[in-house]
Amino acid sequence: MNAIETKKLTKSYGKSRGIMDIDLEVKEGEIFGFIGPNGAGKSTTIRTLLGLIHKDSGEAKIFGMDCEGEREKILKETGYLPSEVFYYENMKAIDLLRYSASFYKKDCSKKIKELADALGLDLNKKIEDMSLGNKKKVGIVQGLLHSPRLIILDEPTSGLDPLMQQTFFELIQEENKRGATVLFSSHILSEVQKICDRVAIIKDGRLIQTQKISELQDNSYKKITFHVKDNPLDEFQLKGATNIEIKGQTVRFIYRGDCNLLLEKINNYPLLNVDISEPSLEEIFMHYYSDKNK
Repeated sequence: MNAIETKKLTKSYGKSRGIMDIDLEVKEGEIFGFIGPNGAGKSTTIRTLLGLIHKDSGEAKIFGMDCEGEREKILKETGYLPSEVFYYENMKAIDLLRYSASFYKKDCSKKIKELADALGLDLNKKIEDMSLGNKKKVGIVQGLLHSPRLIILDEPTSGLDPLMQQTFFELIQEENKRGATVLFSSHILSEVQKICDRVAIIKDGRLIQTQKISELQDNSYKKITFHVKDNPLDEFQLKGATNIEIKGQTVRFIYRGDCNLLLEKINNYPLLNVDISEPSLEEIFMHYYSDKNK
């Protein structure tokens, strides 16, 4: 069974960008990355899945249940960490978390303590006295305290220092080993690379690619840099070359295509040096956002 499944999911905000024809399948038990820059449609997709906003058309299901018609059942099985968390400032963390736990009709006290200890969170501190990072920790505990089958994370590491980010990743991996499915939304590709099995790339409200992380950075992509001896170059064009940067006598680009055509092309220049290497995931990611791929 798919934990998440959408078909032609569409939400419009009038002239503002929403999402269009989103076909998404997240398998039960996997950690799935959902990446794109801010404004690409990640949060709109998530809010539609959670029934926080209503779709215009299409289908959205979680564990086979309709995201609007069976929303209450879905929320009992789902943990959600939004990109920004807001709470009653005068409440203590423990009171807030106990109140949250009461909705699930189960004893969550042990899980709350385990999560708080792992994150170094003072449960007796008032929300108003907490830093942004500690408020985010409260959100993490709140999202995981009922051991949900599905965990939805929207830009979850904002506000956390690097060491706490690593602790957070370890907690999510433990939840996944327990059997939880994870949807990890981020604009930081390196975060997604650390823990995800597959990744979907969203651009301007549309999905443009879904791949295994291992396939996203395969040998078909090369990072090319060459330097010419004489006059600076004005332009460079080659089929299969994207993200082309020309700075004086240096040309850089990402290439996917026939290596013979590549070598034939650059051999026409008075070369000083050539470097062919594997691109980073970030550079491949930017390939999907280049002008030629609009």
